[in-house]
Amino acid sequence: MAGTEAENPIGGEKFVGEHEHFLEMEESFMFGAASIWHPLKLVISCLILLNFLCVGYPSKDPDLEGEALIQLLSALNDSNHRVEDWNYYLVSPCFSWSHITCRNGNVISLSLAANGFSGTLSPAITKLRFLVNLELQNNNLSGPLPDYLGSLTHLENLNLASNKFHGSIPIAWGKLFNLKHLDISSNNLTGRVPKQFFSVPEFNFTETSLTCGSRLEEPCVSKSPSPVSPNKSRLSIIVIAASCGAFILFLLGFAYRHHRLRRLKNDVFVDVAGEDDRKISLGQIKRFSWREIQLATDNFSDSNIIGQGGFGKVYKGVLSDNTKVAVKRLSDCYIPGGEAAFHREVQIISVAVHRNLLRLIGFCTTSSERILVYPYMQNLSVAFHLRELKPGETGLDWQTRRRVAFGAAHGLEYLHEHCNPKIIHRDLKAANILLDDNFEAVLGDFGLARLVDTKLTHVTTQIRGTMGHIAPEYLSTGKSSEKTDVFGYGVTLLELVNGKRAIDLSRLAEEEDVLLLDHAKKLLRENRLDDIVDGNLKTYDRKEVETLVKVALLCTQSSPECRPRMSEVVKLLHGVGLTERWIEWERLEDARNQDFSLMSCQYLWAEDSTVDQEAIHLSKAR
Repeated sequence: MAGTEAENPIGGEKFVGEHEHFLEMEESFMFGAASIWHPLKLVISCLILLNFLCVGYPSKDPDLEGEALIQLLSALNDSNHRVEDWNYYLVSPCFSWSHITCRNGNVISLSLAANGFSGTLSPAITKLRFLVNLELQNNNLSGPLPDYLGSLTHLENLNLASNKFHGSIPIAWGKLFNLKHLDISSNNLTGRVPKQFFSVPEFNFTETSLTCGSRLEEPCVSKSPSPVSPNKSRLSIIVIAASCGAFILFLLGFAYRHHRLRRLKNDVFVDVAGEDDRKISLGQIKRFSWREIQLATDNFSDSNIIGQGGFGKVYKGVLSDNTKVAVKRLSDCYIPGGEAAFHREVQIISVAVHRNLLRLIGFCTTSSERILVYPYMQNLSVAFHLRELKPGETGLDWQTRRRVAFGAAHGLEYLHEHCNPKIIHRDLKAANILLDDNFEAVLGDFGLARLVDTKLTHVTTQIRGTMGHIAPEYLSTGKSSEKTDVFGYGVTLLELVNGKRAIDLSRLAEEEDVLLLDHAKKLLRENRLDDIVDGNLKTYDRKEVETLVKVALLCTQSSPECRPRMSEVVKLLHGVGLTERWIEWERLEDARNQDFSLMSCQYLWAEDSTVDQEAIHLSKAR
């Protein structure tokens, strides 16, 4: 599952539209001595400069849509700060902004329902020329229905329900020839519904003062067959009703029998073609029906949304046996290879059983839906406990954070070195580490990169991840490996110690490094280890903090060859071999600080062919 926090740690909403602050930030990135030698920082700096100079995808100007989204968010009045990762100056919208789906470098979907917006809908939305889906329901938006939405000719789904819009339906909306779903219910609307809108496949004009229903021959919601003529005799009605009832009972019986036969047939399927012809069962993995998922999530009610990430929304659900679950609805229904490919990938994930990995309960597929079902984690994510607690609430103590560090390391080690084929997480961060009932770390969202064609997700490049956690070689080449996960783990260790996001623009005001990684390195060079520690921690073991920080910096070295494997990381966390590795790290850092252009690792991490007995113990199913 995506994690319970739709997190992208690129904050900085205070700097939107402030040119002077941007110039200071650009200067800090581009001309700071440390940034010249840090590849990740240099790449981010280049992205900033490219965006600022309006260099983007050949199909469109990404700054145009980014600027439009910032103007849109400003007019929506996000007083609850629900959308904090839209930052025009750092990265284009399609790369990492939440609530957005892109295709071919263009924004095609905005999902901003139930965010407490209280403003208006800005005309800047017309700059999103390829918009297909617009969801703004369950907010407090006001003003007349915007006539300029009529220029969005690609629009197929428009949902403005449960707001405070007033006036009539604009005539310009008649140009929305591709509209398939229109919901403007529960608004203060008046006037007549233009006749062409009754031809939209799905519509809802209820709880308004629009003229429809009994005052017109057209219904106010969806489409229904014409009512029975009142001059039909009562006997005719009874006969027709009885006949229909008998026919429906016959169809239900036939459908039930067909469903049972099909379900038995689909419980077993053939493995990857060419390997063997044996039929493989999913064991404990259950195949849910679409109806079961609908009932569990109250038909995917917005009130049940507990998270949203790059692969879709996560809903809290309750099965018929009262089991609480988390239901991940993949945002793109297209899966390369179709349903059979989805089955194979589910099987790969299902066999990854480890106490520090989120267990897959089951799945559901239809012609247009791909659903994964996981246990519900009541304690939510590590990121929630680090950054989302209300005043007065107690966060994670030091020992819990340390256990999380060890648990995440064991989980990654299992994915990299004990799974066949091995699984690369690609987006390790505090938001994707969940906490079970005993506050033990459980990695979520692993393996999902295999389930969705990356060309069709909201990230239009081959890169998947969160800025600040992405390894420099992955950011520059798009090629991932186990070592890109090691880099993300190192940044996550710093999150555990410091409590802040990987990128925090608020540090600019204090003339500190924006990247948490550079901030920690600077404080360590200045022997200010205690200043790295989260201010919310009342007590902690200074020696253990030093160990975690050193391991984090070993994991986040610029060259992937210099980073340890996860089995080595587990040993380093126990202090085994840490002194020797740290001496080498300091040598390399001194070389960078002295502007040496040629540097290399003097060691390679030892290949340990022996099986870690503790890893075997931790691999036992929950």
